Amino acid sequence: MTVQEEDSPELLDFLLRVYPAVMAELDKSTRSHAFDGYEVDWEESSNSVQCLHTLSHAALEEKLEVTCLSWNPTGAVLAVAYGRYDHQDWCTHKSSLCTWNLDRRSLNANKADLAIDIPSCVMSIAFHPIIPSLILAGTFNGAVYVYDIGKEDDTLIASSGVGENSHKDPISQVMWLNDPASKDKKFKIMSAGGDGKILIWRLSQSSKNLKLLSGFVVQTDSIPRNLRVSKARGDSLVGVTCLSFSHEDKTTFVAGSEGGGVFKCSTNATTTATSEDIQSVPVHSPVTFAFHPYLGPIHSVCCSPHHRNLFLTAGTDTLRLYNMLQLMPSLTIEPSCGYLYSVRWSYTRPVVFAVACGNGKVLLYDLKANRINPVMTLDGCSKGSSIFTAEFNPSRKYLLASGNGRGEVKVWKLNDDLVSHKPRDQDILESLAVLHVD
Repeated sequence: MTVQEEDSPELLDFLLRVYPAVMAELDKSTRSHAFDGYEVDWEESSNSVQCLHTLSHAALEEKLEVTCLSWNPTGAVLAVAYGRYDHQDWCTHKSSLCTWNLDRRSLNANKADLAIDIPSCVMSIAFHPIIPSLILAGTFNGAVYVYDIGKEDDTLIASSGVGENSHKDPISQVMWLNDPASKDKKFKIMSAGGDGKILIWRLSQSSKNLKLLSGFVVQTDSIPRNLRVSKARGDSLVGVTCLSFSHEDKTTFVAGSEGGGVFKCSTNATTTATSEDIQSVPVHSPVTFAFHPYLGPIHSVCCSPHHRNLFLTAGTDTLRLYNMLQLMPSLTIEPSCGYLYSVRWSYTRPVVFAVACGNGKVLLYDLKANRINPVMTLDGCSKGSSIFTAEFNPSRKYLLASGNGRGEVKVWKLNDDLVSHKPRDQDILESLAVLHVD
């Protein structure tokens, strides 16, 4: 405690008398568990869901769809990938990666704060988990780009290029991969594609070329014969459509495929595999277990941030909840909303998740309230286009963004019921994770 000379004697006397008692109580509070798990909520509570923004970039030359969304780690900036899903051959579209800062007072809903032109459709993007200005982009033509949107010019800092030791088919997903061996908590880069390859890259400070470190290939051999939906050769590659890492074991991830296969995989896998396209680095099969497959492509997988073994899948017209330790799904939901393109768990409520649908709706499920029907349906596109992607904001729990086939992004403010943790939420999740004995 600092006392200034100009302070009155009465004030000084008062402070000296109460100081020991106040400090004793504060010290006691630091050791108390009374407020464990309590979070200050500065948001105004609400019972309704509001659409805060409808964003689009009017300067786009072609009719492009929103293919992917990503929030930066502060939760203030939303990145939007534009591309198309109806390619017949090599992509010749001119697409863009756009960003909006939702905290900016001069936010223009019809013009992005930043628009990066990319000479191919952007199919996947991912902000760096820690550095707010770094973002990955994967394209239809198989290239991986790394941008620093904090730079005023020359935002491209690295790329993989297209050719040998890279993807030959569209990239379905890019992500930052935690490197447990790194002393300064650096991240590697992972990309997955329709060519069946999952590649690990390193970002170099001295070169604009991403360095390929290792590779994985998913082959038909990874699928038990009784679960195969085609008669392809055992060494045929299986196109990878989506990935999601366990939130507890950073070496374990789930992969979805074009043929309907759902696989548990490991970055520590040692089973040798072969790839004619990759000669410079070791190639392995990542698959450690195959789950009961779909009959059509898997569009999205998402591991629960609240349970180490549970994950959701969206494929064709069906949602499934799997346990990583069990072949068959624990729960199956058929919403009757057309194709299901994306599924995401809430970061704050263990039993809530969002689904992007082909009929233009975003479905919000609460497994505590209803295990079959959504508790809320949002109109993600007023003109009947598909919703291809939806993303909860990991830093601002009330925000959810969705992107549609008309190039529009809607930012929603969710209500308290959907975001605030409730008693027995975790118990419900645990009950769904119970293993069933055949």
